[in-house]
Amino acid sequence: MTTAKSKATNSKTTPSTPMHSSDSLPSLLRQHAEYQFANELEELAKADTRQRPPNWKLSPWAVATYLLGGTLENGFEVTPKYIGNRRLMEVAIATLATDRALLLYGVPGTAKSWVSEHLAAAISGDSTLLIQGTAGTGEEAIRYGWNYARLLAEGPSMAALVASPMMRALSAGKIARVEELTRIPSDVQDTLITVLSEKTLPIPELNSEVQATKGFNVIATANNRDRGVNELSSALKRRFNTVILPVPDSIEAEVAIVHRRVESLGRALELPAEVPALVEIQRIVTIFRELRNGVTLDGKTKLKSPTGTLSPAEAISVVNSGMALSAHFGDGSLKASDLMAGLVGAVVKDPIQDQVVWKEYLETVVKEREGWADLYRASREML
Repeated sequence: MTTAKSKATNSKTTPSTPMHSSDSLPSLLRQHAEYQFANELEELAKADTRQRPPNWKLSPWAVATYLLGGTLENGFEVTPKYIGNRRLMEVAIATLATDRALLLYGVPGTAKSWVSEHLAAAISGDSTLLIQGTAGTGEEAIRYGWNYARLLAEGPSMAALVASPMMRALSAGKIARVEELTRIPSDVQDTLITVLSEKTLPIPELNSEVQATKGFNVIATANNRDRGVNELSSALKRRFNTVILPVPDSIEAEVAIVHRRVESLGRALELPAEVPALVEIQRIVTIFRELRNGVTLDGKTKLKSPTGTLSPAEAISVVNSGMALSAHFGDGSLKASDLMAGLVGAVVKDPIQDQVVWKEYLETVVKEREGWADLYRASREML
């Protein structure tokens, strides 16, 4: 295969720009991280005097500060995007500064996609080069496709080629994101091997290729609890450095995560409801942690665990659902009945097995716990 560097150079396409103006951003349901936290990224860039890897918008130190939060020398406060083990984030960032791809692995709801998006935003200034893995993802989603009207009219050419996010990331020297890698069929997964090992994407139809520009890398996410998972081949595993994101190791950390995200989502959704007090969030997190771990926090009572993961992501969903109920069908103040409506749905995924687990937890823990009588009454109304 000829290199055809001139063709490869001509084939470089920059990531598609968002199809909206900056004036329309406030109306978006969910802004990309690089827009939502543009002020923080700008301040970090100004204060960042450390060495930056080729094509990085920020130095690894600044990327870590963006992710984990901190106060800059000028007093500017950077909010934490990830609350957890700092060393894990440092390992992830250092990996992306090398030629190794990064695999964020763990149970669902441990902020893998969240971390992936913010890493791409801080490093490349663009988190939109995304391939969403599903059972139906084909090779063209990773390699390239064709504009068939032009293909039939003109034959194979760069003009008829439709660049994938991976190809655009390669040519622009940016971060490509692959979500739910293990949901992608195994033969399609292996399309990544050439990209990750040779740093090039062959185009055999044109006897050409697109070579990676410095700064290119890949962040993939995968979870180990999904049904229908396609295991990664050993050849592909070797090309990733794996960072396992755990569930929060303390109730305080989990409460902080849920509280921060509930506040953020409440503002984005413009919910006319009060942000719930920490005590309400702590009750939901306590329930999730006890059912997840199979024992009460004091270690005195063993419990059965439901089939679901009950991660912080589910806790955030329960609280936001409760806020919506209280805002539109209540007085705007979150009550036990508002929380319980979403809580039962989060716990009871299997209508037979999980129902038994939930009823047992209600009778042995919720009913007997001081200050939780309102939750018990609300739960009985739901069953």
